[in-house]
Amino acid sequence: MLSIVMLINRSGSMVLPFLGVYMTDKLGFGLKEAGLVLMFYGIGSVIGSWIGGYLTDKLGEYRVQSFSLFLSAPLFMFIPFFPTLEGMMSIILIQSIISESFRPANSVAITKYARPENITRAFSLNRMAINLGFSIGPALGGILSAISYNFLFGVNTVAALVAGIMYVVFFRKRNIIFKAKQKLRKKEDIIKPVGKSPYKDVKFIIFSLLCMLFSICFFQFFNTIPIFYKEVAHLDQTSIGYILGYSGFIIVVLEMLIVNFAEKHFTIGQTLFVGALACGISYSLLAFDHHIFTLLLSMTILSVGEILALPFMSTVTAMRSEGGNKGAYMGLNGMAFSFSFIITPILGTNVASELGFNTLWIGSGIILAIAAVGLWWISNLMLQNKKSEH
Repeated sequence: MLSIVMLINRSGSMVLPFLGVYMTDKLGFGLKEAGLVLMFYGIGSVIGSWIGGYLTDKLGEYRVQSFSLFLSAPLFMFIPFFPTLEGMMSIILIQSIISESFRPANSVAITKYARPENITRAFSLNRMAINLGFSIGPALGGILSAISYNFLFGVNTVAALVAGIMYVVFFRKRNIIFKAKQKLRKKEDIIKPVGKSPYKDVKFIIFSLLCMLFSICFFQFFNTIPIFYKEVAHLDQTSIGYILGYSGFIIVVLEMLIVNFAEKHFTIGQTLFVGALACGISYSLLAFDHHIFTLLLSMTILSVGEILALPFMSTVTAMRSEGGNKGAYMGLNGMAFSFSFIITPILGTNVASELGFNTLWIGSGIILAIAAVGLWWISNLMLQNKKSEH
């Protein structure tokens, strides 16, 4: 049910991939102005991830997810009423803070309801729902935005509300039962160590910084790639939506199979290395050709790389946390990803504007190769230490 709620919510998250196109096409913003607004989405994402992680440990993941879903829904409707640069920065900042507080709470809920031996597959199932939503969302978003951007924002609002209602209906009683069980174990919890703060865990901070380096390049999927498709490959909005949707389709079809194979045959470090490197290769391909076949090949490789990288990053975070600090660990790692939403749009649009998209794609490939080596090294080091501690 967590995954179904995520599916509905992310099916409505069709605004983000088209936000850059909306600003350059409808509002007449330049590349740098669009990047500046998208940077504010990243700032809100960092704040939201920290707040979400903090509140999850204090109030529980049920309340945080409920508040996030219901409060973020109406904000999508307000976006068209803020057509100026300052207005867009303000509304996107607020919307991002509220919506991104959902992520650490949702990750903690997965660790709460999944069995320890199934934790990676649980994250994969949740991500499969996210990507199925992203395969439906952008395809539908491309069609809706071609009709009317206001229609796009309206459907986004409805999807967030439906996700919120479903979540509360299904998990309200289960959350009460879970709390009752926690009270029965209260004496055990008193003597159970809370665990150290992730902000004092040097190895985990290095891991999170490498995740940020990876995500700075990877999350161009949400901002600079749609602009690249529009301005360089000369695709219309419907075609852009279909290609982005194709990525989600690939992940839905292959994720569980690839994750199960990787768990059996590779270490987590090896899997992260191959995943990050594959993402680097996919972006580098865009520097050499803009034919539709190359665009689809690049997106296919990127999707496989995503499958191999992102679920296992969540697994490392879950394995590193202990006691009552899961929200803090998920929040810190979420902040690492959220920082990319600040850096990626402004860096990507500026590099593309000043040096060209080819420089952007080749540079991304090099940085992702460096991140691949770093993730392999630090994850092996962390997990070896984890085993020795037990």
